[in-house]
Amino acid sequence: MAKAEKLDLRKQFKRDYTATQEPGQVTIKASPFLAVVGRGEPGGKEYTEKLNALYSVAYTVKMTLKKAGKDFVVLGLEGLWWADDPKKNLLEVPRQDWNWKSMIRQPDFVTRELVEESKKQVQNRKKIAAAADVQLEVFEEGRCVQILHIGPYATEGSSIQKMLAFMKANGLEVRGLHHEIYMSDPGRTPESKLKTIIRLPVR
Repeated sequence: MAKAEKLDLRKQFKRDYTATQEPGQVTIKASPFLAVVGRGEPGGKEYTEKLNALYSVAYTVKMTLKKAGKDFVVLGLEGLWWADDPKKNLLEVPRQDWNWKSMIRQPDFVTRELVEESKKQVQNRKKIAAAADVQLEVFEEGRCVQILHIGPYATEGSSIQKMLAFMKANGLEVRGLHHEIYMSDPGRTPESKLKTIIRLPVR
């Protein structure tokens, strides 16, 4: 019997995960995500704990469905970032005061019941209390401007400025949260070669 092909959402929705180093417009439809919300600098204690919980739940969901014959690739991390004052640029705010939502996209067949059961398994077997904070939610951005940033996260400002100039030239304004899609594994990729899609919902 031929082995069933593993579902890869980045291949199925290739357009959602393709960008260039020049700003462009896309329309992003609704899709389910596992998500966890927190506050503080990336790499800090809360961020690390909740990211561990998010991935633990994601892989528990995957393994449960794999046993049921529905295998899929666990996608890379995505993140929403914002300041308490929506008028402030994140770079104007101390990193410890950043708000964030870390997310992993899920196939449509992942159910809320499965996620809740997976959270219990992670809490009981792996003793990861933060698994209780992970939620399955539908996220829809609609019309957006995005760009591919190559290089360290700390140098994203230049790419964001290009996006803002593009928006101004096209009569667009930001209407949602700063969204980053991490296309590279920072543990295996030199900072100079990191690829991040930066996306801003617009109107």
